[in-house]
Amino acid sequence: MATSVAGVMVPSSGQLTSPFLQARKCFAPLQAARVPVGARRSNLIVCNAVSTETPRDGFGRVSDVDDYAENFRPPHITDLFDVPARPSTFCAKTSLPLPEGRQTTRFSNNLGKMFVHEDDRVLLKTIKYASPASAGAECVDRNCNFQNQWVSRAGPRSHIYFDPAEVKAAIVTCGGLCPGLNDVIRQIVLTLDCYGVEDIRGISNGYRGFFDQYLHDIPLSRKIVQNIHLEGGSLLGVSRGGARTTDIVDSIEKKGINMLFVLGGNGTHAGALAIHNECHKRGKKVVVVGVPKTIDNDILLMDRTFGFDTAVEEAQKAINAAYIEATSAYNGVGIVKLMGRQSGFIAMHASLASGQVDVCLIPEVNFTLDGPEGMLQHIQYLLETKGRAVICVAEGAGQSLMSSLSNATDASGNPVLGDIGVHLTKEVKNHFKNIGVPADVKYIDPTYMIRACRANASDRILCAVLGQNAVHAGFAGFTGITVGLANNHYVLLPIPEVIAYARNVDPNSRMWHRCLTSTGQPDFI
Repeated sequence: MATSVAGVMVPSSGQLTSPFLQARKCFAPLQAARVPVGARRSNLIVCNAVSTETPRDGFGRVSDVDDYAENFRPPHITDLFDVPARPSTFCAKTSLPLPEGRQTTRFSNNLGKMFVHEDDRVLLKTIKYASPASAGAECVDRNCNFQNQWVSRAGPRSHIYFDPAEVKAAIVTCGGLCPGLNDVIRQIVLTLDCYGVEDIRGISNGYRGFFDQYLHDIPLSRKIVQNIHLEGGSLLGVSRGGARTTDIVDSIEKKGINMLFVLGGNGTHAGALAIHNECHKRGKKVVVVGVPKTIDNDILLMDRTFGFDTAVEEAQKAINAAYIEATSAYNGVGIVKLMGRQSGFIAMHASLASGQVDVCLIPEVNFTLDGPEGMLQHIQYLLETKGRAVICVAEGAGQSLMSSLSNATDASGNPVLGDIGVHLTKEVKNHFKNIGVPADVKYIDPTYMIRACRANASDRILCAVLGQNAVHAGFAGFTGITVGLANNHYVLLPIPEVIAYARNVDPNSRMWHRCLTSTGQPDFI
């Protein structure tokens, strides 16, 4: 039997489980035995990078640390295939033509300390909580013992596992639009070019482009992508679902692709993992590298994903417009609905940044509308005391309040949500109509304006580094992994570790408490 994950068919027996995760302890000794130090991939696995200091009070035992760190060992192509390493061809390259008659190479090999060591590690968590009662505490046991969660550092390696002349690279963007897609595409192409890859293609309209006969691959080069970051959207187009893993891998074989870069969210990464598994099941030496794309910022272990900062910044325009409408009207109420199906990070950060929001509603925190402690009573209080109210709501909030909900899902497998913005607008109008108080309610939904806009400077930098590190990871032989920013460092993470479930706002976190301090709202329960 097979099930659909984001529209990609995945075997039910191993839906989110890589064969590498099941066989690490078998492959690690073999790998250590067959890989000469300095010539092939390091024979040290993640466990060897963990501190072996004598445990101190309040800190986990070394054995616990080793076991947990092993979960984050990124799968490598040499785990299953005998692939020799070769010196890296990565170098800096100017995009400008040389003056006529100049013989100097366009490449610069003097990169100094450009390469990261195979055994460089990044610590995921840096706070040692004294008690589970501490704000935002993330504890692994009742005593809140600290564990060193080491993950692999991203970046260019001194040795690679692909001959650039033999690489056929492909890039695919899946799911919905997100600011920064073109920036990532551009940086992947530019970095592949720096390695010496000439065969680069873009897959049209997501996974659909692998099998739809009416869609054609888009040839990519430094010249083609040079200025695409100046526009929003995706040069390659996007789509949701609509493919079987076997059909995709059949297409990968036919096209001769051996390096695939997948840009998308949780569902897309689940599909990428299925592709990775199927390729290696067939004995194909293909690396699959993900780049986390979700405007909602809901991927596990990541500090943030690209597009999120831009979404928060662009949301300020909508919130400010709602504030102006509310303050200019008699008993004005402004309602703004922002993205956030399961996670309220955009609504929370946008509310905190604006300083104009009186009520922030997110999926992680339940609320009621009616009754003395309900939100409507609080809005009435705000109009009586301030003469206006501004509400910022995430699209996934308050779904249980709408009776018209169904179990329908979209092409990516996401539940079809009721429109909480429209529902709140209706309920606020009815409340004030029923009590005989005039209220001027304005509703703003900037969702598609935000999704389609160009990335801001902060996101463009993040996109640039993620795109570059995706290529470095592919050439270094890592597969079934995604690149990301964790604890303010760029890391490589096995896909199963980031798609187990959606990352959510912790109602006990300091950031949510800061948001409540800013809005001054009570609990609507």
